[in-house]
Order: sequence, then structure tokens, then C-alpha cells
Amino acid sequence: MKQTILTLMLPFCALALNAQTKAKTTTVKKTTTTVKKAAPAVIFKSTLDSASYAFGNTMATSMKNDGLNSLNYDLLIRGLKDAFANAKPLIQQEKSQEAINNLFVSVSKQKFAPAIAEGKSFLEKNKLQTGVQTTSSGLQYQVITRGTGIRPTATDTVLVNYKGTLLNGTQFDSSYDRNEPLSLPLSGVIPGWTEGVQLMQTGSKYKFFIPYQLGYGQRGAGANIPPYSTLIFEIELLKVNGK
Repeated sequence: MKQTILTLMLPFCALALNAQTKAKTTTVKKTTTTVKKAAPAVIFKSTLDSASYAFGNTMATSMKNDGLNSLNYDLLIRGLKDAFANAKPLIQQEKSQEAINNLFVSVSKQKFAPAIAEGKSFLEKNKLQTGVQTTSSGLQYQVITRGTGIRPTATDTVLVNYKGTLLNGTQFDSSYDRNEPLSLPLSGVIPGWTEGVQLMQTGSKYKFFIPYQLGYGQRGAGANIPPYSTLIFEIELLKVNGK
């Protein structure tokens, strides 16, 4: 009887032992979560530390406001170190200023691309209008009233009435509204005025369409004339005052 019981239990023992062995050899996969370490807090230990950071932050904020979003930081730091160490610059001073100007011109043109495109499109269509003439510089004009007096030269001072508007019709200046003609030297105004007023005879009234290159260019003027603005002026030449 004992032999029979032992015989019956052996298969069950074998099965149990086999199950335990499989359980021990089973691989358990563990899920790991990557925890990003927070950047260490910056501690300013001296006035030099805080001022150094302030210099960088202030300069970058100013450049960002002008449309620049990044720099080559390695070369920026190299430039700072070379200057403080009185090392020979990698770029001559004239070339340095040229590089800075070219960068900001490129950034500015990207930022104001819609205004540039609008002005170009307007002038292309406008030159086809009846009575509109275009000079070699790109200045466009239309004679409203043709005078019979003398023409000024680029070195003359003239007395004029005028009104200036943007392409959207916004008026930014007018001597008519002030009830006061303006006396000004043609050598001290925007190129579009210098060229345009010389086409006029005293007593004339012209309408000028001035591309941004002959106006206030990439900088604009104050809050009323944005960068790269194509301008429209009505100018009445009242008197040529001479040099």
C-alpha cells in the first residue's frame, strides 16, 4: 500500500519541482522611468557675476527686439575674451562693423518682407497709370500742376507745402494742416525729395511715389513711418531761396 502511494505521488512531485524551476527562470521585465535633473540654481557670488549676466541678457534682449534670434555663442565668447585679453581680432574693425550691419539688414528684410513686397507690387502697378513717370532711380511722379518758375538745384533751400501718406492712406505729416509752409535745404532731406523737387518749377505741384530705398529705408522714421515703407508725397514748390 505504501509502495502504491509513493508511486502515485512521484509524478506530482516531479510536476511541482518542474513548475518551481520555471518560475525561478522566468525573466521579469522592470519598467524604468528617466527623471530629468533640474538645472542647478545659478548663484551670483559677486557684483561682477550679476553684472556679467546682466550684460549678456540686456544685449541679447536688445538684439532680439531688432529681430535677431540667435548667435554663434562660441564665437561670441571668443570675441569677448580676445577683446579683454587685448588679442589681435580675427576680423578687422571695418569688416566687423560691415558684418554686423549685413546681419541686421538680412534679419530686418526677413522681418519686414510683407512691407517690402507690398511696396514693390504697388510701384509695379502704379507705373502703368496714366501720367505717372518713372526715373532711373525708381522714383515715380505725377504732375498735378505745372509751374513756370525756376527749378532748384540740390544745394538750394526751398519753401514748400506738402502732405505725406503711407500706402494704406495713413497721413503722417502735412504742412497744410499746420497752415505753415516749410523751408528746407534739398541736401538735408530723403533722396526721393532731393531728386524729385529738382524736377519741379516754382509754382508746380507734383505727386511723388517714393520706394523705401529713396525714403527712410530699413529704419523708418519715428513711430509713424515703419521700416521699408513706400511713401506718397504731394509737394507744392512755392519758392526757391537759393543756396
